[in-house]
Amino acid sequence: MDIRDTDKLQSKALLKGDGQPLHGTNAQSSADIGKTTISTTMKNIQLDIKKAAQFLDEGAVKRFEPQVKAAQEALEAGTCPGNDFLGWLHLPSSISPEFLNEVQACADVLRANCEAVVVAGIGGSYLGARAVIEALGNSFSWLQRDCKNPTILFAGNNIGEDYLSELTEYLSDKKFGVINISKSGTTTETALTFRLLKKQCEAQRGKEEAKKVIVAITDAKRGAARTCADKEGYTSFIIPDNVGGRFSVLTPVGLLPIACAGFDIKQLVAGAQDMEKACSKDVAFDENPAAQYAAVRNALYGAGKKIEIMVNYQPKLHFISEWWKQLYGESEGKEQKGIFPASCDFTTDLHSMGQWIQEGERTIFETVISIEEPNRKLLFPEDEENLDGLNFLAGKRVDEVNKMAELGTRLAHVDGGVPNIRIAVPKLNEYYIGQLIYFFEIACGISGNVLGVNPFNQPGVEAYKKNMFALLDKPGYEADSKAIKERLANEG
Repeated sequence: MDIRDTDKLQSKALLKGDGQPLHGTNAQSSADIGKTTISTTMKNIQLDIKKAAQFLDEGAVKRFEPQVKAAQEALEAGTCPGNDFLGWLHLPSSISPEFLNEVQACADVLRANCEAVVVAGIGGSYLGARAVIEALGNSFSWLQRDCKNPTILFAGNNIGEDYLSELTEYLSDKKFGVINISKSGTTTETALTFRLLKKQCEAQRGKEEAKKVIVAITDAKRGAARTCADKEGYTSFIIPDNVGGRFSVLTPVGLLPIACAGFDIKQLVAGAQDMEKACSKDVAFDENPAAQYAAVRNALYGAGKKIEIMVNYQPKLHFISEWWKQLYGESEGKEQKGIFPASCDFTTDLHSMGQWIQEGERTIFETVISIEEPNRKLLFPEDEENLDGLNFLAGKRVDEVNKMAELGTRLAHVDGGVPNIRIAVPKLNEYYIGQLIYFFEIACGISGNVLGVNPFNQPGVEAYKKNMFALLDKPGYEADSKAIKERLANEG
């Protein structure tokens, strides 16, 4: 484990991840907790909680060790609430090369026969895939035709008529395929979208050819989507019964779209496998990054920090934050409890939300995902007139400017009373995104159990559905329909 006081480091050392390992110690307080280095076959990612722990009483994080240990043991033993949805827990290590080859083979068929592939799904059925694809893809791929890879589009996550109309119009002259992701096949947003796309695909390609480019990811035996897939003869993959949607990115739900986009799912899974080992229940609390993250979050929550802002300094990570928000919001927001997960894209949002973060109500803390080395290199040019006064940056990498903005902002926010957690990722690639995914998943499971809620259900999500179906006069909702219409009439 790496422990260092980042206040005393030069900025260059901080940004490059320099530091000396400290061996042979198990004792750690909130004052001396620093960096948890995750051992992998590649360079390590690092969790730095020092600038969060300094806002807590001495030993506050360490005091959560027994609760965290008990929470993780309950996950492993299957004795926690929601224990019928623990299939994600050792999913990475259970994925075989043969299974990945099967997913890749299906992706290759879609890639060879489609200019565009539409992923129809909502919530965890699309957010994980989109997060990875947006993080690894070219930011402007949607503006240019990529001859190597189909355009990956996402639908079935809203009921916007304009959106769906514009989508069908865009696809009208394209050879497209569909990945329909739904356990039941009756989720309104996804089912409505799939019906539209199925009809259009069949009309444009013919029914027999359409069967080759429509894939179902659904329940093994039950539901409308399974019935349709079996009847039509679609290639299909199973969503495991014991894996909830927000934990499903390492199942075909995420793996197939990611492979269709041209990314290496074997490396993605390898990263998750290494993180599974690094966060094992047998890893000491002081060395376990998921345990430390769960502990410091709950300690901050107990100290009145009710909002966690996920921050990035790379626009490509926007949907990583969106996936993270669903993972933690749907897992922890229950029984009038739970940290509210928010997100900001810096430096962009420093010009909108920066004022509130710096000087607003002190009920927030930040978790910063920092990419240590970008995949491209761009030098800042010199200008003879220097009207903007920026010649002092000439010859520097743009990323160096970005890193100084990150460091300066982090210091300013800490000075302003905002606890800061930092996750340093060596590079933006499949392997490290795989690490990040499993790290957040296992930490979420631990954290929710420490909070005392069931992290794996979402009873509150059903409330809006019940009202919507009643207002639409769905068969079987007659009593609810009558009640809600009387309520609306009485409210004027």
